[in-house]
Amino acid sequence: MSEIQSELVAVLIAVPEDGPVVLTLDQGRNLPSGPLETAHRSLQRGMRLWVEQQTQCHLGHIEQLYTFAESRGTDPAEEVAAPEDAHGGSTLGAPRLIRISYMGLTRLEDAQEGWRGLYEYFPWEDRQEAGTALRDAEIERALAAWAGRDAARSWRCAETFGLSGQPWNDELVLHRYELLWEANLLPESRHPGAWLAPGRSMPSDRRRILATALARLRAKIRYRPVVFELMPETFTLWQLQRTVEAIAGRALHKQNFRRLILAQDLVEETGEAAMQAQGRPARLYRFRREVIGTRQLMGSKLPIARSI
Repeated sequence: MSEIQSELVAVLIAVPEDGPVVLTLDQGRNLPSGPLETAHRSLQRGMRLWVEQQTQCHLGHIEQLYTFAESRGTDPAEEVAAPEDAHGGSTLGAPRLIRISYMGLTRLEDAQEGWRGLYEYFPWEDRQEAGTALRDAEIERALAAWAGRDAARSWRCAETFGLSGQPWNDELVLHRYELLWEANLLPESRHPGAWLAPGRSMPSDRRRILATALARLRAKIRYRPVVFELMPETFTLWQLQRTVEAIAGRALHKQNFRRLILAQDLVEETGEAAMQAQGRPARLYRFRREVIGTRQLMGSKLPIARSI
């Protein structure tokens, strides 16, 4: 029987003014990780303890993502990513490493080393930046060459990347990464091609874990007020909108966003205002934490279904 070892991997996300960032190690090549200790009362408790001890980051919302299984001593490309209740294949007798991944949200209050822009790893996920057309066209050509005359592949590319008139779904982060991996358009692919999609690479399954976290966060902000775990104690509605846009990777309609936030009583005015470089001072708000106990956001409550 093969030996089984376990470790916890943390994806820590913050959203300062210049966009979402993730805490990394080894010049951006790795994610914080630590062993699973038998003294920990739960996986989540163990992860929270060693992350806060090692990084001095106070974690707000935290949740488990997926379990990733690796046969040590095998080709890293043969690693298996599986849901928590599934089992990946292994080489008989080879040591097994089980990585249990978590996503944690925090506020970037002090300058710390290791924080990297999240879209450095997935530049195609940021639909706000200028000059995306050329990059997207290059990815589309590479995917078309891979799909060839295979109708199923062509449809999958169109649906996943919003091609041929299909809408862009911001939640399909992991699907897009997996498709690029399968098409050998990433350095992590089994047989990387001559042309590779832009973006900072990570060894083994690290970028796959990161893609899983971003996909989960984008889905989560639609029906749970987790975005407020990333906000300072007081903020303007424009700051709140910019944070949601940074996570979703797309622009939102200003008036619709404000109308929906205020209609749901998620925030309350503080009676204070923040000075701005131009225009009148902006009203400051705070999150009404009591709404968590009284009701939950259900359905698609944040206006991020369409970009403008």
